[in-house]
Amino acid sequence: MFQGRLLAIGVAAAAGEPLETVPQIEAVAGQGLAGDRYASCRGAFQKGEILPSQQVTLIEREALDAAASDYQLPVTHLESRRNLLVEHVPLNHLVGRTFRVGPVLLRGIKLCEPCGYLEKITRAGIEKALRHRGGLRAEVVRGGTLRVGDEVTLGEES
Repeated sequence: MFQGRLLAIGVAAAAGEPLETVPQIEAVAGQGLAGDRYASCRGAFQKGEILPSQQVTLIEREALDAAASDYQLPVTHLESRRNLLVEHVPLNHLVGRTFRVGPVLLRGIKLCEPCGYLEKITRAGIEKALRHRGGLRAEVVRGGTLRVGDEVTLGEES
């Protein structure tokens, strides 16, 4: 069991644009985060449809700390291009599991390994620094409003 916390929320209106932080955002079941590039089919890897694995991405604060320590590469949440920054949440263990972020129910789909595109639009070394700790891709099972400070807990569909 774990009890984590949502530290930050980041969204971008279109592929390649910088992520911006917001204090809260609406998560829409089957779509993602309102106003984010993937919920509006303007993401880099979309082909006109919203896939479950593209709805929300998460990364652990601890993973960013480890990247800075192990590779002397401080990576910010916004540079990681992940939507949600959490702490004390074992994201690698949530593939195939449902969990709650505040009132929102998410299902982990697959790990969000960094790629060459991330390195191309951010900076050299980020792909290696985040390998195997690049976060989680998740789908929105039940929507609601996400707020910075929300608890993150394991949760089953109700």
